[in-house]
Amino acid sequence: MAFPAPVWLAVQEELLESGEPEEDCGSQSCFDDFTDEALFESFHLSRACIAFIADAVRMRVKSAAFKKSQPPVDVMLMTALSYYAHGVFTSSVQAKAGINQPAGLVNAVNIISGVIAGMSDVFISFPLTAEARDRIASRMEELCGIPGVLGVLAPAHFKIRASPYDKKSFKSFINTLGYTSVVSQFICDSEGNILSVEKCCVGSAYEQELWDSSFKGREVEDGLHGPFWFIGGKGYRLSEHILTPVSNPVSDREVRFNEAHAKVHRVMQSMLGAMKRRFRCLQQLGFTEEASLNKKSNIIKSCSVLHNIAKKFSVPLPPRAGMGEPSYPGKLYTSPMEISPEALKARQELIDRNFSASVGSRDAP
Repeated sequence: MAFPAPVWLAVQEELLESGEPEEDCGSQSCFDDFTDEALFESFHLSRACIAFIADAVRMRVKSAAFKKSQPPVDVMLMTALSYYAHGVFTSSVQAKAGINQPAGLVNAVNIISGVIAGMSDVFISFPLTAEARDRIASRMEELCGIPGVLGVLAPAHFKIRASPYDKKSFKSFINTLGYTSVVSQFICDSEGNILSVEKCCVGSAYEQELWDSSFKGREVEDGLHGPFWFIGGKGYRLSEHILTPVSNPVSDREVRFNEAHAKVHRVMQSMLGAMKRRFRCLQQLGFTEEASLNKKSNIIKSCSVLHNIAKKFSVPLPPRAGMGEPSYPGKLYTSPMEISPEALKARQELIDRNFSASVGSRDAP
């Protein structure tokens, strides 16, 4: 899992020891009025999962300054979870929440998104011990045959609306596929658990620039997480820690390596597809300006936290709604990126050692 068992158990113990939950909707939780089926249809989460989330949010709110004039925490959480699930404020949940003004609904989502995004320090955890890193790398190798891989690295684009009247700003949001978006940097493991999510930039940003300027990118390139690889697509530069596919494979072993690389990269595509399927707000984040990126970042990070929690509770995905989005091809620099000879040599040695004919009889990706 993205967060180790001891951390998960510690969170559960802290919740259980925190005393009686504050009464937000009378003596019952707002979610008690829903049947199990209605609960899943409304929030795309199970009752046990929502109960855990609600307790965690209440605990965070208790430990932070919070305006007493705000609606009850459970009411705001119900409003936010419904918005995450559907991307709109549904009339049924709006009626239960008793928040009639659009500004009040948006305010509830922004508040809860800030709280849940702040929980990422617990529920989106990068492997920090040698044992945890070795365990993740071992599972990666089992999946694709590439040793020493700690995670999959990719940009995630989320559609937005931007004002066409500010031409410069509007153009900055247009990505390689031609639509306006914001982009965040994700790292996940072989099971689709999110290990890291950071940055929220305009859609035209280069993923290599995201990596170079990110906290995790600087840590990795400085060697703070050990001699491991991260699987990256064509928008990244091959380096000591970023493992990209061979642009023009000339041998069978290079073809096999590219197939293995694509297999593990599809884990990220599947994870992002599952997130957008469960949290449909991510399919269209609404009107955005460069000055409001922090609010969109909180929504993206909140859905990432909830994704990891939902996986821990084995919550199934809701039915598909509409066509899936095409995978993002990556934004290449207009001029070729300079690649160090040492990185090229290291990748070739990895290919020769693990994808020669004698060791190439692995299951096809």
